[in-house]
Amino acid sequence: MTKSKSITVLGGGIIGLFTAYYAMRKGHRITIVERGAASHDSCVLGSAGMIVPSHFIPLAAPGMVAMGLRMMWDPESPFYIRPRLSGELLSWAWKFYRAATPAHVARSAPLLRDLSLASRRCFEELAGLSDNDFGLVKKGLLMLCKSEHTLAEEARTAQQANQLGIPAEVLTPAQTAKLEPGIRFDIAGAVYFPQDCHLAPQRLVASLTRALELGGASFSWSTEVTGWVVKNGRIAAARTTQGEIAADEYVLAGGSWSPNMLCGLGLRLPLQAGKGYSITLPQPKRLPAICSILAEARVAVTPIGSSLRFGGTMEIAGLDQTIRQPRVNGIIKSVPKYFPEFTADDFHSLPVWSGLRPCSPDGLPYLGRFSRYPNLCAATGHAMMGLSLGPITGKLIAQILSGEKPAIELAALSPDRY
Repeated sequence: MTKSKSITVLGGGIIGLFTAYYAMRKGHRITIVERGAASHDSCVLGSAGMIVPSHFIPLAAPGMVAMGLRMMWDPESPFYIRPRLSGELLSWAWKFYRAATPAHVARSAPLLRDLSLASRRCFEELAGLSDNDFGLVKKGLLMLCKSEHTLAEEARTAQQANQLGIPAEVLTPAQTAKLEPGIRFDIAGAVYFPQDCHLAPQRLVASLTRALELGGASFSWSTEVTGWVVKNGRIAAARTTQGEIAADEYVLAGGSWSPNMLCGLGLRLPLQAGKGYSITLPQPKRLPAICSILAEARVAVTPIGSSLRFGGTMEIAGLDQTIRQPRVNGIIKSVPKYFPEFTADDFHSLPVWSGLRPCSPDGLPYLGRFSRYPNLCAATGHAMMGLSLGPITGKLIAQILSGEKPAIELAALSPDRY
């Protein structure tokens, strides 16, 4: 039986909640420290809510640097880096450039596959335990392609997926329409990933929070980490705006704010915040059954209950959640190109959500212990995969905290790798 420990999880977003949940299931005593209020808008709440084994290629991949440079000059493009004098940004960009190689993709794809498929199994288990109170839908994902060129590129990705044991099928427009008989498309074709899923993010967060409260976990809301107490090479306490918090173990799960929380420890964790936007139609004129991605526009489309959410952009602009309308316009303008029954007017006066996703330079999360402090773990850097990889992240960190060997080899995800 695992010896019970006091564990403080620093961050109440989706990664922090899943880490706390699985550690609690191991019998540990849990405190979650969150800089926001109990009603805080975590990065996942406005997300596309997708579980994506199809996303086995890391963000740092060949062609991404060139694509980013091309898109930078278009204010409505899905990718943007705001120029600013920042040594951290320059260092991150150089590391990203160095990582974006075929060899990195070849090494990372099997690991991302294993993490994604294990996480999907966790979601299935959680849905069974909770009577599916977060609305898990297992109908797959469609990569919708406007051009034959993009379809050919996505077909090559589908071939890689099949080689990795991830089912993928290239579809004609007619075959795509058979999967979604109530939707009219204007596309050259699509790639279908039947193992992908989607859910309602807000309901998932509520479900996890409720389970933690019922299990006896405590929450410290509106509490920021300001420093640390170190004794004999271990973390003795986290200094916060609500006083010192002592624990046996600490988990850094602060998303884009994680590097700031390490102040005074002499640790480096290269991260940049990647801002994303979403707009949700509460009563869409058509409601697809399957989630999709508009391939050229890089916009995610998810049916969430009776509503339809459109999300996209990767805007590297620091810890800034300002909504820039041209980037929102880029999302809105893309929709009728693929779904001709929709118009830009459908989005008039709708609220726009934005959230910051923590992006590592190599496109892989940071999971595991820091070697310098044996009772400090990292669980951050998931970029757009936070929800998708949330359960397996929590499960693996809980195994580490319990002195067990992680079910998946995590050497490539070490927080010490930079």
